[in-house]
Amino acid sequence: MAVREKFDEELMELRGKLLELGHFAEAALSKAIDALENHDIDLALKIMDDDTEADILYEEINDFAILLIAKQQPVAIDLRRIIVAIKIATDIERIADFAVNIAKSTIRIGAQEHVKPIVHIKQMHAITLEMLNLSLEAFNEEDIMKAKKAAEMDDQVDDLYGQTILDLLQISREKPEHLSQITQLSFTCRYLERAADHVTNISEHIFYLVKGKQFDLNT
Repeated sequence: MAVREKFDEELMELRGKLLELGHFAEAALSKAIDALENHDIDLALKIMDDDTEADILYEEINDFAILLIAKQQPVAIDLRRIIVAIKIATDIERIADFAVNIAKSTIRIGAQEHVKPIVHIKQMHAITLEMLNLSLEAFNEEDIMKAKKAAEMDDQVDDLYGQTILDLLQISREKPEHLSQITQLSFTCRYLERAADHVTNISEHIFYLVKGKQFDLNT
């Protein structure tokens, strides 16, 4: 097998590992919101246990990427592909961590009836999940238009975050006895808002991959 052909196969393997981590984070985030909505403590505990898989895969991606750099000494676009894979893996791993954090909030809330329906939280989750899926497609296809579209959706999450926090603050004044739960729901909103920010980071990494320079998609 030619050296270039072998290298291309290894780049494909790296990409596959990264997409696997991305799909794991998508599933973990969805399970976390399901657990929150249904007060499912068992599912929340499983999310926490399963996070070890994401940590292992994240380390595999980093080790494999470093090995490729050391062994192949790539330049230009190939080097950017490897560097971007490392950067994106870090953002995805953080998103998986946010799923764990939501699971912990679910456990702390326990069987308490929610002080308000979690409609906005579910909307934040749905948008964030769509952003993540789109950004993974953008990475796989090296498509900056899809990356840009994913980043632009972050404003929707920010708007929902702001509105939900205001609602929870109002409820905390009316029902101070539920402050502990309100705090956990506020944390959950923050975790989703941060997850969407990490997807925006992923989009920026894709722009760097394709264009060879940094772009700020938060403005």
